[in-house]
Amino acid sequence: MTMGLSPMPGRRWVAAALALAIAGAGWPALAKAPKVGQPAPDFHVTTLDGQEISLADMKGQVVILNFWATWCGPCKRELPMLDAYYRIQKPYGLRVLAVTTEDSLPLSRLKPLAAVLSIPMVRHLHGPYAVLGGVPTNYVIDRAGVLRYAKAAAFSLDDMNDLLVPLLREPPPPPVADAAQSAARSPVLGQAAGVASR
Repeated sequence: MTMGLSPMPGRRWVAAALALAIAGAGWPALAKAPKVGQPAPDFHVTTLDGQEISLADMKGQVVILNFWATWCGPCKRELPMLDAYYRIQKPYGLRVLAVTTEDSLPLSRLKPLAAVLSIPMVRHLHGPYAVLGGVPTNYVIDRAGVLRYAKAAAFSLDDMNDLLVPLLREPPPPPVADAAQSAARSPVLGQAAGVASR
């Protein structure tokens, strides 16, 4: 008696074959979920006014991704305070993006609010960031691109000062080209290079 594989029912077989084909094709893995203390995964957003922004565009700045909804009471208190804080701290390297959840008002009805806010309002976000159990959800990324905070809770002014002021005081990392030029000018490295070339 020979034993063979029993055929799978139609849909499950197609799904399994597709999963094996994708795995075998070497397609890139899905982006990992953001994890506090780890490098923040990149994201790309389109703002309400059509501007395209990525995390890479904000390198060297402290970034807040704020997920909010128009029906959310804590969001209604947090967003104006976050906007005022952003106006004060923007010259020191703070960037804030307000990501409107899909169950908020239609975009056309959000335009009057966007007109009075300094914070760019996001209409599309591509990346592994999402609401963490409720709104508001805030992600904070430091100047070096490390995720320092991810939580579903509204900020208070004390929370923002305790978290953001130390991050804003950190110096931005040097640009990659400047770091390489500094290393080339270093007398110690120059001596080593001189020895190696003899």
